[in-house]
Amino acid sequence: MSSLPANNIAIIGAGPAGLMAAEVLAQGGAAVTVHDAMPSAGRKLLMAGRGGLNLTHSEPLPAFLARYAEAMPNLKAAIDAFPPQALRDWSEALGQPTFVGSSGRVFPKAFKASPLLRAWLRRLDSQGVKLALRHRWTGWSEDGRLQFQTPDGQREVEANATVLALGGASWPRLGSDRTWVETLAARGVTISPLRPANSGFTVAWSDIFRDRFEGQPLKGVALTFGTRTVRGEAIITRTGIEGGAIYALSADLREAILSAGQATLHIALRPDLTIDELTARLSVPKGKQSQSNFLRKAAHLSPVAIGLLQEAAKTSGVSLSSLLLADLARLINAVPIELSGTAPIVRAISTAGGIAFDELDADFMIRRLPGIFAAGEMLDWEAPTGGYLLQASFATGAAAGRGVLKWLSRRS
Repeated sequence: MSSLPANNIAIIGAGPAGLMAAEVLAQGGAAVTVHDAMPSAGRKLLMAGRGGLNLTHSEPLPAFLARYAEAMPNLKAAIDAFPPQALRDWSEALGQPTFVGSSGRVFPKAFKASPLLRAWLRRLDSQGVKLALRHRWTGWSEDGRLQFQTPDGQREVEANATVLALGGASWPRLGSDRTWVETLAARGVTISPLRPANSGFTVAWSDIFRDRFEGQPLKGVALTFGTRTVRGEAIITRTGIEGGAIYALSADLREAILSAGQATLHIALRPDLTIDELTARLSVPKGKQSQSNFLRKAAHLSPVAIGLLQEAAKTSGVSLSSLLLADLARLINAVPIELSGTAPIVRAISTAGGIAFDELDADFMIRRLPGIFAAGEMLDWEAPTGGYLLQASFATGAAAGRGVLKWLSRRS
């Protein structure tokens, strides 16, 4: 180690957290190499940007921070130091100005991730940051060197400090494959179990409903679980249900399923109407219309919404036509859906669980592993979609980079 330049730093993971740590370190004068198992950098960032790269959110910072729930105290300092406006300024400095969408979400004007990532990698290259791709980290040698599996065989790397930014366990084909869990656990690092976050859930749909409505959206609905209600959209999948409104409730739903084995979600199909208003609409003469046609015209329900109503009635052993109008109105705005499990973690948008914050000091260094820092989604936090995931990844990456610089200055 003594033969190395005092600022030789290894980053493991070429996602937002790792690349941001690399940028902070390079600006601080460090010699940085970013290692990644994939053939190219930022693969999950590119995937996240396929439908529009939601970088952050424009809501006031106190409300923004509250989105991190119990992890907020552990993330606050990092986000205060690199808040949403700083992320927007950073993006603009890369030639990618941002705009605020109608929901308050912040996107690059180019909308996609690829222009931002290309500009970022060019700037990192100009700062002297090196990329070592197809380098899969496997742990440490007996004398403390980092070990990597490469196409050319095993490689060992010496570093004065290391930032781990290996992601969680969602979308493993893009690089976040959770292999680091066993490596760190073997060193005594406490790791909360990795669980799917912002994920879909499984429902035992009937064959008829599944075959007809798979992939169909429920638009303008309100989802309620416990005391929380979320407006938005949900999508019927072959095995269950997913979508933005589902993701917003996913943490509570997941924990309920882990505790009780199931969770009952209620969906209001016409949330802007009261029960009395719905009952009045349903009071018009039905005539010779089929039940489906009647509901489509009287309550303005879509085919998938009517199918969901019929599915719920069938599960309860009743027919919609036998219900009193007030009871039908109540069912329309509180359709019970029994969730039997979470969708697989490999398909989740993000991951809950990870390195316990008690294992880290204020600079994101792992206390029992001096010189080893951690950032991003491999830490024990979760957040809803809406820009909160990327913001915390960028912010903790920057914090870990600053932590390394501080640690090096104390040792010089």
